[in-house]
Amino acid sequence: MASFSTSLPARSFRPGPLDRLATVLAGFSLPLLFIVLWSSGYVAGKLALPHTGPLTLLTLRFGLAAVVLLAVAVVTKAPWPKARDWGHLAVVALLMQVLHFSAIYFALRHGLSAGVAGLLIGLMPLATALGAHLWLAEKLNARQAVGLVGGLAGVALVVGGKPLAGAGLSYALAALGLLGLVAGTLYQKRFCAHMDLRTGSGVQMAVSALTVAAVAGPTEGFAIAWQWELVGAWLWLGLVNSIGAFSLMFVMIRRGQAGDVARLFFLVPGMSALMGFVLLGERLEPLALAGFVISAVAVCAAAAGPARR
Repeated sequence: MASFSTSLPARSFRPGPLDRLATVLAGFSLPLLFIVLWSSGYVAGKLALPHTGPLTLLTLRFGLAAVVLLAVAVVTKAPWPKARDWGHLAVVALLMQVLHFSAIYFALRHGLSAGVAGLLIGLMPLATALGAHLWLAEKLNARQAVGLVGGLAGVALVVGGKPLAGAGLSYALAALGLLGLVAGTLYQKRFCAHMDLRTGSGVQMAVSALTVAAVAGPTEGFAIAWQWELVGAWLWLGLVNSIGAFSLMFVMIRRGQAGDVARLFFLVPGMSALMGFVLLGERLEPLALAGFVISAVAVCAAAAGPARR
């Protein structure tokens, strides 16, 4: 009996356009999800702030994240930092978590829109590159310098569209939040890069929770108007933002996709503005929209370029 081969020619298994498209989309899915989760934090914070004070909200957020992260560290038997490293973790917590989020939440409380908050914090990659150039002696290339100037020009258009008399304090607070995020990022890169992410982040969240709680008690009395809107925002901030976004970043670094996050970081302002428009009814004037576009193009162009290992 003659045998018949049921295999198709090899060329039939070559990936077609749909297969290549699926591969590209899979490569961008995690970075895009990270941007969505990161951007949603500003909207969630603004939804929660009418029901409690900024420091009380941060106490809830950091406390929940600390409990979950420390529990994961214990269950997975993650290595704990050495005694000399705890001070460095505390400094990072005070800069990246306490100063950054306290300033941002007070800015949102004083009327800063979620989109503008995302725009200012969206300059973080360029501001970090400038800080690394000044503090860590890392080279600042021409692309980054031009992108920084363009990003600042876009921010100037957004800020110029509103009278500073009513919004100056919120802009100053948001700028202080950006400074805390950049300083904390550089300090962590300098002193904490070798630490385990599970225990390191758990310690940072615990230090942050205790710090803001010490101030929230005397100043805000831990006053909370428990509403479903607050509960949902709190769980989202504590679990999705503080833990979920962090976990995605860890996975992308392990997969070598950290560069994709930098290239897509320019989507944070637009994503935050879109969420603010849909969920909060926030609107932007044409001049502010032009500033968003200029900043997005500047940050994207600065992050683009040949990938490095």
